Amino acid sequence: MGQRISARDLELGEEKVVRVNRTAAVVKGGRRFSFAALVVVGDRKGAVGWGQGKAREVPVSIEKAVRDARKNMTRYPLRGDTIPHAVWGHYRSARVLLKPAAPGTGIKAGASVRAVVEELGIRNVLTKVYGSRNPLNVVKACFNGLDQLLSKKQVFELRGLPVHPDREGPKLEPVGLDEGDKPRRKDTRKMKGGDKGRGGRGRRGRDREEGGESGGGEGEQASES
Repeated sequence: MGQRISARDLELGEEKVVRVNRTAAVVKGGRRFSFAALVVVGDRKGAVGWGQGKAREVPVSIEKAVRDARKNMTRYPLRGDTIPHAVWGHYRSARVLLKPAAPGTGIKAGASVRAVVEELGIRNVLTKVYGSRNPLNVVKACFNGLDQLLSKKQVFELRGLPVHPDREGPKLEPVGLDEGDKPRRKDTRKMKGGDKGRGGRGRRGRDREEGGESGGGEGEQASES
């Protein structure tokens, strides 16, 4: 779950411009253009925010968007360089799936989601966008998914389990059996191999030899009689 923080205590890096949208209004003297910039700002240590600004010029619109993003900074729980668990983010017709990934996977995401997770400080994550591909809707859906993230400490508190200050999770004692109560493992090597290792012959080979000797003795007695 995200926590709103102030940008004064953060060392924010360079902003990332997700998209600059241009609109035109037809007036008597011609067309009048205006620009809307979508910007993501973060410290790459778990805090990120997004903002939107509109102006008649591109630099001014980006500057307004940065100021708006600094007002909406939020800190999210991370697990190393990835997210703690998988989440779904929704906004209108855009849906974003965020899944944790193993080290070395990298960021598997499009331009809009990549800008958010990189500024947040995530280095390994799997993402997928469903529905609308509008950058503004995708960014809002991504932040909706990040708002659902819970750290291990928050999960234990919700479940009513004790949380020790020296670690995030509860200190659970392993439950095991005593030395005398532990079941002994049967030695199945003799059962599988038989007496193969002793004389180089298995039980089947000895049975065949005994059967051949007994058969040969009966045949000799029949011929003599």
